[in-house]
Order: sequence, then structure tokens, then C-alpha cells
Amino acid sequence: MAKKILITGGCGFIGTNAASYYLKKGYKVISFDNLSRPGAKQNLAWLKKQKGNFVFIKGDIRDDKKLLEIFKKYKPDLVLALAAQVAMTTSVENPRYDFEVNALGTLNTLEALRNGYPKASLLFSSTNKVYGEMADIPVVEKKGRYIYKNIEGISEKYPLDFHGPYGVSKGTGDQYTIDYARIYGLNTVVFRQSCIYGPHQFGIEDQGWIAWFCNRHILDMPITIYGDGKQVRDTLFIDDLIRAYDLAVKNIKKTRGRAYNVGGGPNFSLSIYWELADLLEKISGKKYKDVSFSNWRPGDQKIYISDISKAKKDFGWSPKISPKEGVKKLYTWISQNKNLILSAGVFKPR
Repeated sequence: MAKKILITGGCGFIGTNAASYYLKKGYKVISFDNLSRPGAKQNLAWLKKQKGNFVFIKGDIRDDKKLLEIFKKYKPDLVLALAAQVAMTTSVENPRYDFEVNALGTLNTLEALRNGYPKASLLFSSTNKVYGEMADIPVVEKKGRYIYKNIEGISEKYPLDFHGPYGVSKGTGDQYTIDYARIYGLNTVVFRQSCIYGPHQFGIEDQGWIAWFCNRHILDMPITIYGDGKQVRDTLFIDDLIRAYDLAVKNIKKTRGRAYNVGGGPNFSLSIYWELADLLEKISGKKYKDVSFSNWRPGDQKIYISDISKAKKDFGWSPKISPKEGVKKLYTWISQNKNLILSAGVFKPR
């Protein structure tokens, strides 16, 4: 019998790529999504055209009864808990909604696992925002980027310090997921992810910044840089992330109950404007035309780079696809799907 995977948020950017990957591996893929995010309907239409055993269920992780029914009915071998409210600004504007999706929704998913089919392995998509501003770490300003003064990256040993409603709600889900392994003996794993990008990403200004920059460059739209553009993030192409999911689950006896920082690490980092803009201009052969700078946004980290050595040690993973290669793949996909992106209503061309 074919293995089964349940993906909450299954029509989002990561969910769509994961669904495609597991369909190709012969899994029965159950995609659960409320289709509220721009691009989700377009991703669903694409997934329905793929070969394999694909099931779509429209629903919301705030609906605990629906989740429990799905776990009992499908008995998934693997669960990717990807459904989330993803924007910091939305969390500040509507903290209750943010809590209900990210904190309560994650608890609902874990309870459905515990009471519906506790044999399954579950991987929760967390965020590096659980570490807060990390203001105590010395940072040095260089031409075009910031660097850490004394370290290469942030490890899982760094103290948690939830900032903003989004950081608190995702941090809550993060800690619940770890504790359900400890208290209930479930096979749960946390990935604290950093700047994932790739095809099927309908980037918005608050989330999916590489796709956002690509969109606006391709469509010749103005760009506003908050801060000086030297902020650095480690970037991870989607194929490398899905491979990490697969390896972590294959090594579940080692990984269960643990959290892993998963990003590009020191070698795959970019400053959000100066280095990315240079890369995009080389890929496209055209210059950015309409760029302006504005004030720093509250809580914006000058630099975040993941220390990914724990993932390598525990399940033999490290990223392979460089920003130069990965951004070109994303740029090509967006160039070939401009009308699809515009139809999602992310923005309108001028």
C-alpha cells in the first residue's frame, strides 16, 4: 500500500512543492488548505494536473473537529504542518487571528495527531523569529552587508526570545510540537526555517522577499527598501528544504522531539537589496529603475544566518543549491508565469 502524507497549508508555496515531490515518490497526498493566501488557488489548479494520487480538502486548522476526522479517515504516515499566518504586519494588526491560526491551529493539529493517528511522524514549520532581535550579538557593517563579529551563525542553543505577535504565536507552536514528543511520545520535529524561496512562491512584501524582489524587477515596478538594504539573511532553495524534510523523517528516531535551524547557512546568504539586486541585474541584464529607501521597520534584524551543523550531524543534510543557481530558477519561473502571478492579485502592474 502506498504511503500517505497529509500537508496542512498544502496549496501554499512550500506545501505545493512538497506535494509535487511526494506525488512523484508514489505517496497518496492529502492537501488541506483554506485557499486564503494569494496564489493558493493557482497552485491547487497546478497540483490537480500532476500525475499521482492527489486529494484536496478545503478547510482551516482552526477547525479541530475537521482535522480529527481527516487523521482518523486517512491515517497519514507523515504530516507536514505548514499552514500558518505568515506576515508580521498582519500579526500586529490582528493578533487574535494570528494566535488562532499559528498557536491554536498548531495545537489542534497536534491533538488530531495524538487522538486520530499517533503513529504518524509530524514536522512543524517554525521560524528563526523565535530567537527575537538577538541584539546582544555584535554585528559589523561592511560594504553591501552586515556580518557577525564573532560567530558564523545562530545555533539552536541560542535563547528563545519571542518578539511580536507573530514570533509569539509561532514560538508557541514550536514549543508545543517539541513537548508533544516529550509528554505524549509522538514523532514530532521542529524546523526553524530561514528565507525559503523557489517556484510557486507568490511573494508579498512581508513574506517571500526574494520572490517579491523578482516580481517587481520583472514587471518594472518601484521598490521600497526599509533600512539600508544591507540586512543579511541566509537563503534556502525549496528543493533543499524538501530534501531536509525527507531526511529528518527517515531518521525520526534521532530527530523526534528536537528543533533544527534549517537555512542556507553562512555560505548561502545574501544582503536583501545590494547583493540580491546585483544578482538579479546579472540574471536579467537590466538595472533596477525605481528604488527608494525608508525607515527601518521595528524588530528588523540586521543579520540572521542559521548555524545548520546540527541538521548535518543528526540526519546528514546540507544545502546544495546556491543563491546564484536558485534565484535564477525562481526568476525564470516568474518570468514564465507573469500572468499567473498577476491573476493571484498580489499586486497590479503600473
